[in-house]
Amino acid sequence: MIEFRDVTKQYPDGTIAVDKLNMTVDAGAITVFVGPSGCGKTTSLRMVNRMIEATSGTILIDGKDIRDSEPALLRRGIGYVIQQAGLFPHRTVLDNVATVPLLSGWDKRKARARAAELLETVGLPAEFAKRYPVQLSGGQQQRVGVARALAADPPILLMDEPFSAVDPVVREDLQNELLRLQGELDKTIIFVTHDIDEAVRIGEKVAVFRKGGVLAQYGTPAEVLRDPADEFVASFVGRDRGYRGLSFLEADGVAVGQITTATVGQPYGDTKSEWVLALDEHGRPCGWVAPESKVDGVLRTDGLVSGGSLYTAGTPLRGALDSALSSPTSKGVVVDTEGKYVGVISARQVLDLIENHPRLVSGS
Repeated sequence: MIEFRDVTKQYPDGTIAVDKLNMTVDAGAITVFVGPSGCGKTTSLRMVNRMIEATSGTILIDGKDIRDSEPALLRRGIGYVIQQAGLFPHRTVLDNVATVPLLSGWDKRKARARAAELLETVGLPAEFAKRYPVQLSGGQQQRVGVARALAADPPILLMDEPFSAVDPVVREDLQNELLRLQGELDKTIIFVTHDIDEAVRIGEKVAVFRKGGVLAQYGTPAEVLRDPADEFVASFVGRDRGYRGLSFLEADGVAVGQITTATVGQPYGDTKSEWVLALDEHGRPCGWVAPESKVDGVLRTDGLVSGGSLYTAGTPLRGALDSALSSPTSKGVVVDTEGKYVGVISARQVLDLIENHPRLVSGS
């Protein structure tokens, strides 16, 4: 657990970067600091490992004042991930990851064995160990950065906008990887971002900062979206916060319907006057057959209409609405965890369920 007690950072020119911050970061959870540029979120994070010293106030880790520890010793128990990974360009990937264990007194064989294990943990193949950072993509470099931060198994992980320099697809993959890792490791993580979507996606708690280093609101993502503390928070999280709130509403109350399906490579039969969902031989959706389409005997993939996004059963309703709205039939296709067809769900069903949860979208 990390506690901020009346923590202030004021620079010699009088600028206040953080103003009397009081909050508790829960142990074993991801807490996201989010806000516009210059709001003090990165300064707050860097005061935890004393890369920036607080002007006044106290920061406690598990009840102990961080000022009672030497900065170098303190940092060895805190992993740190920054933008663009900050890897040593002249060292191999394996040696980059082994850096902190070596500094902590591990022998070289043990440190490298730990590094190899962590590369696998963050989803990088063993052959990457001998490569240099320049030979990796941005997303791969960030995975190495996460592995390096985890190398000495620190209980705390500080992440300063680690995924902001990669493209959206890679960014989502990295977010998923972080959530997977956290499910296994239960670290106490402070994650800084300026992106509210990223904050509500990965955070168990979200701290919204305003300019001047003031904490505007602190709570679960659902609480921040549902009940913004003031006009600044409401404006920052956006007018579409009700839509974002679907990320926290399960689809248990929505009945999955059925439609006509056909299998690619099998006889199609007569031309049909309805939309038909095409499945591959394993039962996975691969597109739609439009009404009155002329199919010459056997159903083939060419000529199918793109089906939009798929919705995995049991996941939040945001995906269900996305699937229904992106479908040419206004029916979202529901699949299981293996990607096999389960049924369909309509946008109207999702919207009807939202209407039964007015607190989620109040004020949106």
